[in-house]
Amino acid sequence: MIDKPQPRHKSIVALALTSAAGCTDIVGYLSLYHTFTAHMTGNSVHLGNYLFDRNFEEAKLAGTVLIAFICGSLLGRGLIEMAARKKIRSVATWTLAIEAALLAIVATNFFHLSLDARDLLQYQTPLALMAAAMGMQTATITRVGPLTVHTTFVTGMINKLGQLISQALFDTYDVAVATPGSGERSVLHRKQTLLKAMFMFSIWCAYVAGAVAGTWLHVRWQLRALYAPVGLLCGAIAADQIFPLSIEEEKDQAER
Repeated sequence: MIDKPQPRHKSIVALALTSAAGCTDIVGYLSLYHTFTAHMTGNSVHLGNYLFDRNFEEAKLAGTVLIAFICGSLLGRGLIEMAARKKIRSVATWTLAIEAALLAIVATNFFHLSLDARDLLQYQTPLALMAAAMGMQTATITRVGPLTVHTTFVTGMINKLGQLISQALFDTYDVAVATPGSGERSVLHRKQTLLKAMFMFSIWCAYVAGAVAGTWLHVRWQLRALYAPVGLLCGAIAADQIFPLSIEEEKDQAER
């Protein structure tokens, strides 16, 4: 089976959103009690550790971030479900605008945080807003052509990259042992697999690049470094007005 090519504009936006997530994650980590707002695997491990140690204050903070991420994801999927039923074509504008607003609130230091304080209570609200923003983004784009993508965490993307590289190696073997004139399909399949692998690798690179940029900006701007991902989100919103980004997600919802 030959896969349809992935939309170029959506691929570019997915990479930009991944960079925004990498930047958001590191700025939150460096500014707000070394807590990740996009990396829920790490927060889940911390929650288990804190519960075992009966450190309920730390556990409450980790739990708040996890719940906020889930709520953001639920809201995002709910909006996409509604868009699928109402046949709204640019629902990503809604979800990305909410995400940008949440990050902008934290970037302005609306809550007047003292970033070197030890009182965990003051970190809960800004961390919850950032985690909810990441949950919204996770729900907004989940498909790029035939690929399932996640723009706020890259563990699954790295696993998929390994699978694609393995498949490409087997395709290479099939080409090598094919009889003359019978290996064209394997050659085409290998080309498609390598293109997918390159995109998965690009997702990882975009996340790392966002983290590098976020670290550099944090040194200079502290929480105001979050204006950088807000800018990327505004670009994604503009793209959604021209090329609706969540059509595949709406189709998935409508077919269930």
